[in-house]
Amino acid sequence: MNNEVTQILKRLVEKDPSAANELLPLVYHELRRLAAAKLARERSGQTLQATALVHEAYLQLVGGAQEGKSWDGRGHFFGAAAQAMRRILVGNARRKHRLRHGGDLVRVELDEEELEIEAPELREDLLALDAALDKLKQVDGTAAELVQLRYFAGLTLTEAAEMLDISSRSADRIWAFAKAWLHREMT
Repeated sequence: MNNEVTQILKRLVEKDPSAANELLPLVYHELRRLAAAKLARERSGQTLQATALVHEAYLQLVGGAQEGKSWDGRGHFFGAAAQAMRRILVGNARRKHRLRHGGDLVRVELDEEELEIEAPELREDLLALDAALDKLKQVDGTAAELVQLRYFAGLTLTEAAEMLDISSRSADRIWAFAKAWLHREMT
């Protein structure tokens, strides 16, 4: 299947009109699993569903192929998918946070027994992570990719190591560095 995905990705870049339709069934389950794992770690109240996240990311990837972007294989494709999911989630958080979308308003939940006022869930943590990841990418690109695959795509350390074509031991060392670096950067 890996070779089949790689071949279809090449055809997609070559603008074969049937390639996108052939690719989706082969990668959809994996993309859906990654999106569901990522969204499961998000705060409650997330309005984006895993299916919508997969479809939006897939459309960005296929659109990128039509603009001449290419992938070196299945691992590179899923790395690009994780990056697309990150952009979508961060964009969604920014949109919710903007003043014109009520980013500074307070959500009021009405309970029949008592009225309670709840603050909306601001996505400042996700926005801070996005900014920190951009800085980490300048320091250590592999560490930034590993964080994206773990956090935004929901991969295990072993799966992410495979995608990045590094040993599990190296991935463990890079993961420890990235967590410490991001913690220091975000606090």
